[in-house]
Amino acid sequence: MKYDVFFTDALARLRDERRYRVFADLERLAGRFPRAIWHSPEGPRDVVVWCSNDYLGMGQHPKVIGAMVETATRMGTGAGGTRNIAGTNHPLVELERELADLHRKEAALVFTSGYVSNETGISTLVKLMPNCLILSDAWNHNSMIEGVRQSGAEKKIFRHNDADHLEELLKAADPARPKLIVFETLYSMDGDTAPVARFCDLAERYGAMTYADEVHAVGMYGPRGGGQAELQGVMHRVDVLEGTLAKAFGCLGGYIAGSAALVDAVRSYAAGFIFTTALPPAICAAAAAAIRHLKSSSFERERHQDRAARTKAVLIAAGLPVMANDTHIVPVFVGNPEKCKEATDLLLEEHGIYIQPINYPTVPKGTERLRITPSPYHDDALIDGLAEALLDVWDRLKLPRGKHAMAAE
Repeated sequence: MKYDVFFTDALARLRDERRYRVFADLERLAGRFPRAIWHSPEGPRDVVVWCSNDYLGMGQHPKVIGAMVETATRMGTGAGGTRNIAGTNHPLVELERELADLHRKEAALVFTSGYVSNETGISTLVKLMPNCLILSDAWNHNSMIEGVRQSGAEKKIFRHNDADHLEELLKAADPARPKLIVFETLYSMDGDTAPVARFCDLAERYGAMTYADEVHAVGMYGPRGGGQAELQGVMHRVDVLEGTLAKAFGCLGGYIAGSAALVDAVRSYAAGFIFTTALPPAICAAAAAAIRHLKSSSFERERHQDRAARTKAVLIAAGLPVMANDTHIVPVFVGNPEKCKEATDLLLEEHGIYIQPINYPTVPKGTERLRITPSPYHDDALIDGLAEALLDVWDRLKLPRGKHAMAAE
């Protein structure tokens, strides 16, 4: 039997569906972000990155780099084991304290990634609550969907951000049954936000717990960067807050924050936590430095919002189909997978602009788009250059222009 046939056939299906992904080989340049070197098939080329999730550029901040270098020099590179076997290094313990303080919770627990913290956190919590019913937003991230699936519990899907539909499902449930409402506070492909206060009202009325993913909001919203829940004034009402260290904080890892008993239970039962190597000390020290800085500095958040607002204004004024939202995500509608890939290829190869195409299954078929993420370091000249490049590509590919308000509908 030729086993490679299975794999080549699977890849052929992806190519036929226009879903085969090609990764750009990028070399980020600390101190010059968002500029990078693209190692293209024809050799190295300078490019401007317009789709990084290092939203605030903290991956190049001197405090963050300094903490990482100093700690690696002092403590070495790896963690040396799982948390149970020599891996609970002191910078990691301090990082968990910083995260608990950030979210005003009793405790926090760090995982190796934001994906793992959702997948493991949700499944473990639900397994610890017999006969738990999960109520999950229809647009939740794959990591949350996998956590729900692995829990083995019954689930009900409520329409995206629809509090009325959620209430219908809660009303129909047994009042004595444990219930967990699972949602994101900011959805990264459309840039819309959840009505967190309304969800908390419903949770309290119907005896449910709340689990909120702050991955695309933590560090960037709220007076201290606590996320959308802090900005909306309801952080204390959300039972479990989940986040990442790999986006606004410019490092690596994920976490949950909640009551001491809840966090300790996950720590004690979660296979995805127990049986994997801990984050290295240098990563933990760098992440803690980023969190501490952003707790006290609002400059990065204010500049970031200013750049996002200007990018949207310039692209809309140019007649490009920017999908409406009130956050830092700037989605530009394409609506065709082939054209989406062609557009990003032209931007990279002819304009030195790197934006990854967003196609199915990340977004529904027919809603393909460019997902643009301005940073505090995208100046006016770069924004104007982006608009000019997009107009050139839109004209050459005969893509539709005009306002696109899909996310707001």
